[in-house]
Amino acid sequence: MKSIKSLSALGISGLLAIALVTGCGTGEKANQTAGQASPEKKVIVMGTSADYPPYEFHDQSSGKDEIVGFDVDIAKKIASELGYELKIQDMDFNGLLPALQAGRVGFVMAGMTPTDERRQNVDFSILYYDAKNTIVAKKGSNLTKPEDLKGKKVGVQLGSIQEGDAKELAKEIQGMELKPLNKIPEIIQEIKAGRIDAAIIEDTVAKGYTGANPDLQFHVIPPKGPNGSAVAFPKGSKNAEEFNKVLKKLKDSGEMEQLVKKWFEQK
Repeated sequence: MKSIKSLSALGISGLLAIALVTGCGTGEKANQTAGQASPEKKVIVMGTSADYPPYEFHDQSSGKDEIVGFDVDIAKKIASELGYELKIQDMDFNGLLPALQAGRVGFVMAGMTPTDERRQNVDFSILYYDAKNTIVAKKGSNLTKPEDLKGKKVGVQLGSIQEGDAKELAKEIQGMELKPLNKIPEIIQEIKAGRIDAAIIEDTVAKGYTGANPDLQFHVIPPKGPNGSAVAFPKGSKNAEEFNKVLKKLKDSGEMEQLVKKWFEQK
């Protein structure tokens, strides 16, 4: 989404004032005429990869294509609390952080784990949800633990934390071959078609896909280090502190737990 340059205020006495509108990643112009005051309107753009249910995905049940999910609900609550109008920009997962660094989006929510490598380039909020990696494979394949992936072709989402974790596993497991793909649905179809043997996918996402595909199953990989999802921001962004306050409020009030139940436990 293109940015709109800031306009300086025009001093036409008693007749016209132009309100400067700013946002992270994009902005919009709002006019204010004499005798008709309007509040400042801010727009903030969320970058995401809407192929990752229940975090974010395309829903067409209402007759129109809408991006919904756990992350989207959280982002809407934060935007409302901070007085932003939220806009969502969908793209491939591996393009999210470059878009953030280039200023095309104001923040990223995509079930993203704040790894040390990512922290070198962007800032993160506090963790808002914890998750684990799993092995997804066909039922009866007996691929239930990392050692079983010896000599197997394993799918991962390009640019995801699972890709990094899988690369580390491949160093330890002889003959484990990785096949990075852009979208989780592509990975699932590759398993079902037999072109890959398994995939490493986050547990909440795996639960949704295996529920919809009864010929598949998943098994949790015991974590070796920290997991979880956080909001990503450009380096030095003041929004990180604001977002953290709202995230803590959502946790303390119990609203976050309600969203967890809505999107994960009732699937």
